[in-house]
Amino acid sequence: MRSRIAPFFWVTKPRIVELLLATAVPTLFLASDGVPTVIATLAVVVGGSAAAASANTYNSVYDRDIDAVMHRTGNRPIASGVISVRAGLIQATVLGVISVLTLGLLTNWLAAFLGFLAIVAYALGYTVLLKRSTPQNIVWGGAAGCMPVLIAWAAVTGTLGWTPVILFVIIFFWTPAHYWPLAIKYRDDYAAAGVPMLPVVAPARVVTRNVVVYSIAMAISSVVLIPIASMGWVYTIGAVILGAWFVVISLGLVKLTHRDNADYEDLQKPAMRVFHGSITYLALLFLLIGIAPFLP
Repeated sequence: MRSRIAPFFWVTKPRIVELLLATAVPTLFLASDGVPTVIATLAVVVGGSAAAASANTYNSVYDRDIDAVMHRTGNRPIASGVISVRAGLIQATVLGVISVLTLGLLTNWLAAFLGFLAIVAYALGYTVLLKRSTPQNIVWGGAAGCMPVLIAWAAVTGTLGWTPVILFVIIFFWTPAHYWPLAIKYRDDYAAAGVPMLPVVAPARVVTRNVVVYSIAMAISSVVLIPIASMGWVYTIGAVILGAWFVVISLGLVKLTHRDNADYEDLQKPAMRVFHGSITYLALLFLLIGIAPFLP
């Protein structure tokens, strides 16, 4: 029974779901200016997780052909044939319905609509329209990963405003700076699958410079949040330090390509340090966002 159920869990890409919740839950606290209600928290955790799981499952169904080609994804349940396409579509659809109904009935229909929009943006916008057609796929397709902060804010307040927009922008700029270093490591996989990720179609210098540009934009956005949301001194100091740190480690990739004329093979280990550093950055920044309402 366990061996039969587990693939249906892994096809939802739970690690991505965890990362999305790491931005949504702190936003609940900021939107509530303190502790959010149990109902709102439950709705965002359950509904948001279901939305992300639905989108990821649709992605796995559509990308089963290229997943089977890539070493990193060849063992995914649908690509390997453990789960049928029909079962994957049914699961994705059921999860999507659960997401919309949970958010709509427990909070409000704005949050539910944003959840539905997140599913469509990732499953259709990124997976079908962008991923295989443009090197900017992760830039615009990554907007779907920014939706949890809007969903969480709407679930608490019933509206949107400048604060959730700035949170959205932070994650929007973070996404390419996070994903392109990973794509450097798996460049050969993407090339074999015919996916035009930026490291596949552009020289290493161009990719590393783009990582730095988006890192700087992300760091600036995190500072813009300070006057918009009246963030305290703890967040202010933390955001500046974290932003400076991440820009510095991103600059390390550029220095390698200029000073040592490193190619993509030489960049794999340094790029993965930037990739893991980006996860640390986002987790710590949103931890500061979550505790900000409780500090002077």
